[in-house]
Amino acid sequence: MKGYIHQLESFGAADGPGVRFIIFFSGCPLRCLYCHNPDTWNMKDGKLYTVEQLLEEAETCRAYWGAKGGITVSGGEPLFQIDFLIELFTEAKKRGINTCIDTAGAPFRNGEAPDASEADKEWFAKFQRLMEVTDILLMDIKHINEEEHVKLTGRSGKNIREMFAYLDKIKKPIWIRHVLVPGITDNDEYLIQTRDFIRTLGNVERVEVLPYHGLGAMKYKDLGIEYPLKDLESPTLERVANAKKILECDKYTRWSE
Repeated sequence: MKGYIHQLESFGAADGPGVRFIIFFSGCPLRCLYCHNPDTWNMKDGKLYTVEQLLEEAETCRAYWGAKGGITVSGGEPLFQIDFLIELFTEAKKRGINTCIDTAGAPFRNGEAPDASEADKEWFAKFQRLMEVTDILLMDIKHINEEEHVKLTGRSGKNIREMFAYLDKIKKPIWIRHVLVPGITDNDEYLIQTRDFIRTLGNVERVEVLPYHGLGAMKYKDLGIEYPLKDLESPTLERVANAKKILECDKYTRWSE
């Protein structure tokens, strides 16, 4: 089996516990207005790798990982290639490697729902196998409001919230990330609703606020795509501090440090 990979990063210090080798998967079903990696949207634009090739590359950096580091898969959206991801993490665990998924959860299909289709159940069974070889997940909360979530990403967030609930049910550790976008997510009412949602979860190890930036605008220009937030400024330091306070970021253990 081969997977479509956008790029590799040998030394990631902000993408899970410790120092990480990061594998950026190609392909993503979301079209977030602030996405800074539009070059990852099309899965087949990536380069094909085998599991063995990726792990051989990763293990050249193993001396830097320490006790907490390992591999993080990001994107794009790694769950978009779930079969390859299962094979990758299964082999990684055989080698004693810590595994982390950075995901928005968009491909999640709740096979336990009363109206679940056979396809949903089949995908969910794969996800359950994947969780057996996954140590931790980094999860985005794109927007807590369903209508605004659709405006921001082009997709419903209902299944993503179901994924949060399932990960809480199986007590799988997660870090939560929330991008603070002026006029979109930088709203006290929405931040309070996001905080209240986080409080319902018992598996959260860390909460981070990521200030919006427009550094990916040049990629849109190079790809001939109009950047939808081209006139938007980054949030002020005061608004970032306000969001961190509302989301109670200091409440959660920063155990990667």
